[in-house]
Amino acid sequence: MINSARNEAEPVAPKVRIYSRPEHNISRAQISESALKVLYKLQKEGYSAYLVGGCVRDLLLGREPKDFDVVTNADPEQVRKVFRNCRLIGRRFRLAHVHFGREVIEVATFRGAGEEQNDKQVLNKEGRLLRDNVYGTIEEDVWRRDFTVNALYYNIKDFSVVDFVGGMADHKAAELKLIGDPDTRFREDPVRMLRAVRFAVKLGFKLHPDCEKSMHKVAELLSSIPSARLYDETLKLFMSGYALQTFEMLRHYGLFQVLFPATENCLSIEENGFPRLLLIKALENSDNRIADGKTVTAYFLFAAFLWEPVQMRAKEKMAKGLIEFMAYQEAANEVIAMQVKSTALPRHITMAMREVWSLQPKFNARVGSKPSRLITHPRFRAGYDFLLLRAETGGADPELAQWWSKYQAANENEQRKMTQPPRKGQASKSRRRRPPRENGKDTTPGKDV
Repeated sequence: MINSARNEAEPVAPKVRIYSRPEHNISRAQISESALKVLYKLQKEGYSAYLVGGCVRDLLLGREPKDFDVVTNADPEQVRKVFRNCRLIGRRFRLAHVHFGREVIEVATFRGAGEEQNDKQVLNKEGRLLRDNVYGTIEEDVWRRDFTVNALYYNIKDFSVVDFVGGMADHKAAELKLIGDPDTRFREDPVRMLRAVRFAVKLGFKLHPDCEKSMHKVAELLSSIPSARLYDETLKLFMSGYALQTFEMLRHYGLFQVLFPATENCLSIEENGFPRLLLIKALENSDNRIADGKTVTAYFLFAAFLWEPVQMRAKEKMAKGLIEFMAYQEAANEVIAMQVKSTALPRHITMAMREVWSLQPKFNARVGSKPSRLITHPRFRAGYDFLLLRAETGGADPELAQWWSKYQAANENEQRKMTQPPRKGQASKSRRRRPPRENGKDTTPGKDV
């Protein structure tokens, strides 16, 4: 039975519904062999064992799960005794990882309700759960999960799906509904708001009205999450093939401004023009590459996110008399220093972003040996792609982008001809052309970084 000391914020449970094998579409043939080994081994040792969470949700949708998570009544130490290929990890949530070559099956112990806060279950003053190693039963465990569609248990014993919270009905209705009071659940872990957006976009589900209402109200709580954790969540949000939809939904609920405050400030100023066009195109390109099975790089997308804040800050510094090179260098330093407080971008990411930005003015040099040297730069391709992105969205001269496209495809003799200085008394074509205006401001060659 469900613990009578259950938190008052938890809803009253509907009668547990067990869907027998003929009532659902999950087959063992869809389940990883390694996950089946873990389930059967735990059962053989006398423990109960279930698949739970996203893998069950995805199997019901006919999708191939990325990971298979197992939950059991065995505690982590007991799991380690069962599997020689097991490692225990985590402090906030103690977990067992069972290794099968490169595949890892995560095994968690049923979590309990926790009658009172103790050294195993710690909340901060805002109500965020800092540590939770209280173990319990499956009836208690279900209340610790976030969304009803993520709280369905596949029982290897009889191949049934166990549903305590109406998750199957919500799954059928394509609706994301939190288990319990939304305000309380988001305060326990504000990252659940990001998960709500990610799942809604990925699955094509709609958010329950109560969930939406709460997100609008408590979005600022996300700023209490360590920036390193937000970086990991940001990668999941924008590197999964749904970046553009995710961006729009994050802005709708006021979450994007917590992740990228400087960018949101620029977007608020230029709502109907640049830099919104550049960001949308960058996000579209990223989604298209993933759809085509191509790789995407986080630093390129982050460089697009922060390009306009860097430009705005640099132009303010140049207006005060600072030389261009120093203005952009200082602007990049300041913008990145501010950004890592919100989303802790690793050093290798920020260094790559700086290189992409610093290459932009160098594309203006098309005479002599500079183009041949530039094309050998390790970040040339990323810098060139960024130039194309700017040209396509009105931030750089399209003729300049076309010249570099032609230069790369030309042979050595043609490249030498393309980079010869103009004859005496004849101005080069690039100097005669009036430069474009980026964000409504002059972008004379050499004025961008």
